[in-house]
Amino acid sequence: MTPSSAPAVAPARPNVPPPGRGRPGSPAPEPDPRRPLPPAAGLLPAGAALLRVPSPVGRLELVGEGGRVVALSIATDGVLPLDHLDDRPSPVLAETARQLGEYFVGLRTSFEVPVRLTGTPFQVAVWEALARVPHGGVTTYGALAQAAGRPGGARAVGGAVGANR
Repeated sequence: MTPSSAPAVAPARPNVPPPGRGRPGSPAPEPDPRRPLPPAAGLLPAGAALLRVPSPVGRLELVGEGGRVVALSIATDGVLPLDHLDDRPSPVLAETARQLGEYFVGLRTSFEVPVRLTGTPFQVAVWEALARVPHGGVTTYGALAQAAGRPGGARAVGGAVGANR
């Protein structure tokens, strides 16, 4: 190839992240919406418990506080929200892990561990209604909206279900 027939090549551009993506003076990047965060958004309060367990659906991360389960996350792309912290076992998380193990081998269809639901009153009402759906049962967002006291709120139920962490 002669110099005159060589294809034109654009000059190399410096590798500069777009605004808001780590440039000095830019706002912090938005969190990845595909990666669920526990209630503490990456931090655990003093006395909170943390336990990771393997499962057929991927690694699970259990967070407990005050003797109750407060969050359960499933690894996304192999990563859990609190992977940077060491486990802090507790009796309630050990019992939760045991019951999850029984569930995954087909010995259990319901759970008997204390859970603290944290959300708006409507979200909590939706999650409680969802918990009353029997194992293997089906329902609709419309039926859940009715059970949560908000007839016609099927779309809002979808948001509440999606916010359940």
